[in-house]
Amino acid sequence: MAKKDYYEILGVGRDASADEIKKAFRRLARKYHPDVNPDDPRAEDKFKEINEAFEVLKDPEKRSAYDQFGEAGLEGMGFDPRQAQGFSSFEDLFSDFGFGDIFSIFGGGRRGRSGPEPGADLRYDLEISLDEAFAGVSKKINVPRFEKCHVCNGTGAEPGSSAEKCPKCGGTGEVRTVRRMGFMQSVSIGQCGMCHGTGRVIKKPCRSCGGTGREKVTRTVEVKVPAGVDDGQYLRLAGQGEASENGGQTGDLYVVISIREHPVFERHENDLFCKTVISIPTAVLGGSVEVPTITGKAKMQIPPGTQSHTVFRLKGQGMPKLHGRGRGDQFVKVVVKTPEKITKEQKELIERLKKTMGDEIPETKKGFFERLKEMGSRQ
Repeated sequence: MAKKDYYEILGVGRDASADEIKKAFRRLARKYHPDVNPDDPRAEDKFKEINEAFEVLKDPEKRSAYDQFGEAGLEGMGFDPRQAQGFSSFEDLFSDFGFGDIFSIFGGGRRGRSGPEPGADLRYDLEISLDEAFAGVSKKINVPRFEKCHVCNGTGAEPGSSAEKCPKCGGTGEVRTVRRMGFMQSVSIGQCGMCHGTGRVIKKPCRSCGGTGREKVTRTVEVKVPAGVDDGQYLRLAGQGEASENGGQTGDLYVVISIREHPVFERHENDLFCKTVISIPTAVLGGSVEVPTITGKAKMQIPPGTQSHTVFRLKGQGMPKLHGRGRGDQFVKVVVKTPEKITKEQKELIERLKKTMGDEIPETKKGFFERLKEMGSRQ
C-alpha cells in the first residue's frame, strides 16, 4: 500500500499553522463532500482521504508522531484511519466548525425522515469583500429552483380533478413483502411503486407540470450577511430550496460565503495584518506615522531604535467578533526603507555617522513572527 502524505492531500506545507490546516480542509471538504457530488462515485473516497488527513494534522500529538515517524507513529498511538470522524451531511460538515447555530437565523429545524420525500437543498456561493464582511451586508441573489406549480398548486392534478387513494398501498405509500424460509418468515417494507410513496394516484395529471406538481422558476432572495462573517462560513435559509415532488417539506438554501483577497489586509480569524514603510530617521529617532485600518486611518507611535520588521499591535482595530462583542486586533509590521539614491550632503552625513558608530551591528531581539515560528516548530 502506498504511503500517504497528509500535507500533500490537504495542499499545505509541513510548517502550516492550525488555522491554515483548518481552512484547507474546509475548502476541500466543501468541494468533495458526497452531498455536493451525488453523481461522482470518486467524491466519497476523496472526502474520506481528506477527512483522514485532517484528523491527524489537527491533533498536535498525532501530528507530532506523524512528522517524526510517519504512519508507523500513528499506529503506535492506536489510530485507525477507518475510524476517522466523518460527516453524514453537508450541514454536519459546517456545524462541526460551530457555524450552524450562529447562522440558523431564519428558523426551522431539520426535517424528519418519515413522510414524503422532502425537496432538495440548494447551495449558492456568494463572494463579498473584506469591508462588507466587516460591516455586514445585504445582498440580493437570483436562485433558480423548482417551486409548486402555479396551475395545480403542487397537487399534480388538473384543476377540477383530485388525486385518489392508491389502490396498491391503500394510501400508506408503503408496501410490505413477506418472504418465507422454511418455518421462518421475513417482512420488508418499501416505497410503493405505483404512487411513489405519496399514497395518492393522479388520474388526470396537470397539463402545465405533467403531474410533477413543480415548475422551474428563478427567484430573487435577499441574504443578510452578519458583520464578522469569515471565509467558508454559510447561511442557512430554511424553506428557500426546492419544492418536493410529492407534497413533502421544501428544501433549504445554503449560502456559502467567500471573501475576496484584500489589497492591504490579510485576515486570520478576527485579527488583521498589514505592513507599512518608515524612513531610517523615523526608525532611529522615533515618531508618529499614519497607518491604514479597515475603517480609515490611525496614528501609530514608533519608538526610537525600532528595527525593521518589528510588529506593533493596534488593539481593537480588527474584525468584529461574530460570537460575541468587541473586535479583534490589527498587527502592523514596519519595514525600514533604505533610500536607493541620496544627495552628496546626505552621503557626507551618513559617512560621519558611520565613523562615530562603526560597522559592528549588535544582535537584536527576535521579532514576533520569528518567536511564533519557533514556538510552532517546538510543538
